[in-house]
Amino acid sequence: MPRHLAIDLGTRNVSVYVPGRGIVVREPAVVALDATNNKIVAIGNDAKRMLGKTPESIIAVHPLQDGVVANYHVTEAMLRNVLDRVSGRVRLIRPEVMVAIPAGVTSTERRAVIDASIESGARQAYVIKKPVAAALGAGIPISVAEGSMIIDIGAGTTDVAVVSLGDIVASTSIRTAGNKMDAAIANYLRKKHNLIVGEATAEKVKIEVGSARSIKKELSMEISGSNVITGLPESIIVHSGDVVAAVREELTEIIGAVKAVLQKTPPELASDVMDKGIVMTGGGSKLRNLDELLTKVTGVPCQLAEEPELCVVKGAGIAVENLDAFRRSVLWTR
Repeated sequence: MPRHLAIDLGTRNVSVYVPGRGIVVREPAVVALDATNNKIVAIGNDAKRMLGKTPESIIAVHPLQDGVVANYHVTEAMLRNVLDRVSGRVRLIRPEVMVAIPAGVTSTERRAVIDASIESGARQAYVIKKPVAAALGAGIPISVAEGSMIIDIGAGTTDVAVVSLGDIVASTSIRTAGNKMDAAIANYLRKKHNLIVGEATAEKVKIEVGSARSIKKELSMEISGSNVITGLPESIIVHSGDVVAAVREELTEIIGAVKAVLQKTPPELASDVMDKGIVMTGGGSKLRNLDELLTKVTGVPCQLAEEPELCVVKGAGIAVENLDAFRRSVLWTR
């Protein structure tokens, strides 16, 4: 039974890290509910397979929206399910839990995460800001007197921060990230090709042929959906250029957030950032050529971290193992 756990409670995925064992759970943050009595039908992968395919009697939902708790009771049930799988239903030792949350959440949103963690079976709950956890997970030495810039693009939020001496010096958090890109792609396909597609198809298009800027050798794939006019099933070929055009507005917002943080960064730390470059983490940062686009518009070298989608949970794991060393980076529990 682990005494410490780290959880990346994301809008799209929930990941759990156990010190000494690594990542033991990574599954979709989706819960299927019975519409008549709100009882849980399925959680995780089983629930994700139901998205967009459920009858009226079943509702598949994301309990977290834009990186924060949207449905408290469903989030608590999802966390309880995760803890049961890691620690067992009968716990002689209730674990201490470290949860990574966006830097821009309100005190009420932070309290909801802490309360849900304790009610689901944790003995003590702490929360850590995602940019700090992402920097730790990416192997950046955050405790030294040097500035390091991190861009964490998840599904619900994009966190941009400059970290020095174990805490955030300048940061911003916007609710434009992977989900907004998926919605923009679906909207673009409806307007240009008269094709209605679901969330899963839009995400697949982004992953397989998506790009942040035009590429010489265009990628393409066939997708299916419903025709807006006839309502009948239809298949079309989608190209990388479609995704470039679709996500332009969302990428402009992310670029604006990066520039805003650079402008707020003290000169000495800005010099460090220029020397060391910007590190990108989070699943949304894997969009093709996004690092090249950011390098071009900011003039600062930008690189993708290794296993970017796992950096936050790994960093939270490092923090929960070394609580005393990272006390300033951790927000206290109740």
